[in-house]
Amino acid sequence: MNTQRPEWNDANNALVGNGVSMVTLNYLRRFLSFFEGVLSNSNISEVQVSDEIVKLFNRIDEVLKKNTHLLEGSFSNKDRKLITDALGIAGSDYRNVIYSEGFSGLKSALSIKNVLDFTKVSVSYLEHSIKANKRSDELYHSYNIISVHDQEFELSHLAEMLEGQVAVISSGYLKAEETLSVLDAMRASALYRKDQNSYMLYPNKNLSGFLQKNSIPKNDVEKSELLKSLVADNNVQIIQQDVKGGFHFNGNFKNAGDLKVALKALKVTKYASLVAAEENQLLQLFEQVFNHKAFTGRSGTFFGYEGLGSIYWHMVSKLHLAVMEACNKAYETGVSSDVFGKLVHHFYEIGKGIGLHKSPELYGAFPTDPYSHTPAHRGAQQPGMTGQVKEDILVRFGELGLNVSNGTLNFTPHLLNKSEFKQDVSHFDFVEVNQDEESLTLPDQTLGFTYCQVPIIYKIAEKESVHVMFSDETSVLTDGLSLQKDACEMLFERTGKIRKIEVHLLESNLR
Repeated sequence: MNTQRPEWNDANNALVGNGVSMVTLNYLRRFLSFFEGVLSNSNISEVQVSDEIVKLFNRIDEVLKKNTHLLEGSFSNKDRKLITDALGIAGSDYRNVIYSEGFSGLKSALSIKNVLDFTKVSVSYLEHSIKANKRSDELYHSYNIISVHDQEFELSHLAEMLEGQVAVISSGYLKAEETLSVLDAMRASALYRKDQNSYMLYPNKNLSGFLQKNSIPKNDVEKSELLKSLVADNNVQIIQQDVKGGFHFNGNFKNAGDLKVALKALKVTKYASLVAAEENQLLQLFEQVFNHKAFTGRSGTFFGYEGLGSIYWHMVSKLHLAVMEACNKAYETGVSSDVFGKLVHHFYEIGKGIGLHKSPELYGAFPTDPYSHTPAHRGAQQPGMTGQVKEDILVRFGELGLNVSNGTLNFTPHLLNKSEFKQDVSHFDFVEVNQDEESLTLPDQTLGFTYCQVPIIYKIAEKESVHVMFSDETSVLTDGLSLQKDACEMLFERTGKIRKIEVHLLESNLR
């Protein structure tokens, strides 16, 4: 964030400098909402903080609170610049003091209530931005482009991207019905690849050929007295006309900086008055032709390496995890069974699209091996361990209903399919806490896994309960689906005191 780099730093880092990441904003909303809960539950009334930080905090707080009336409507380009300038000057003044003088070493009290209020007003700004970035097709913008003018900051949007949808679902801002609308829209969008039953990072597109590049519309040439004069004089310092009558900027220009140099050279010629009158107009035309500010690097020009038409499997797993969280939130808040059922359907469809559930022929590789991406023209590419594994493990814990809250392990497998329960007697091999290899016999209608290297057996029963069997041959049976705190401590600390845990579930609570 300090370097203004977009969230996904591989294929979109060409946006550095003028890219405005809604992805970062969505995750910031998630963090600040979490932080708000931490502050609300804190017993501390104030903390001692460096004087310089307190001053910066107060200035930022003042800017945000002074402009809360804008949250009732939309921000104009002028509003956007005024607030950004005020926040930027506060940060710049703070940085300059630290760079030139260092920290004074003095500290002042900062009220936790003030920090909580600051967090709440910050979240309100973030949520306003999320709402403002909803597209007409029910998707959300991922990255925006900022254009800086003398008195205004103008925003424009890039095409839809999977990363933005994952981020907005993960932000926690959307209601269950809104999340469902996003998922339905994704399925109907250009992001969906039917052949892989999965989602691309961004839609595929037809790139213009070489002969279509650097073409200035004839109407724009006609509007410029300078360009018309240069063409008439056969002066190719700025523009050149080809044999078919088409117009092009000097082929040696790499960027707008080169155009500025050429215009400067014309200021000492007979074209000086025309240059003075039209310089800004020509720079805008140059950007219009090349659209450099929206150049995203390989994500807009390559067809492999997470480029156009590619599925990036780590991002699909991030989507899977975000939808799992949305399902859990919907279940806890008691949404209608219809909405919850549709969310769960999306959850399982996304999972089916991930390689593990595919044939080698469709996946293009061994389905159990991790791969980076799948371009449109071939199977899975770039083998090797990726961050995807992390999300897949978290999702599996979520399917099993494992949830730790306030130090207590709870079992709420409302996403678990009863088809996963064994239909006959089987064996379950595992490595226990002391690194010994062990094996258990699993009866019919059971499911086994380990957590902190302790075997947990799910059984379908007529009453919900948890049966903890200890290594000293004693056991404890409790009603409900929570593990008692003392047993949780033994489990989390891997003491080896717990031999096995049986969890009895109602069949009606499974999928």
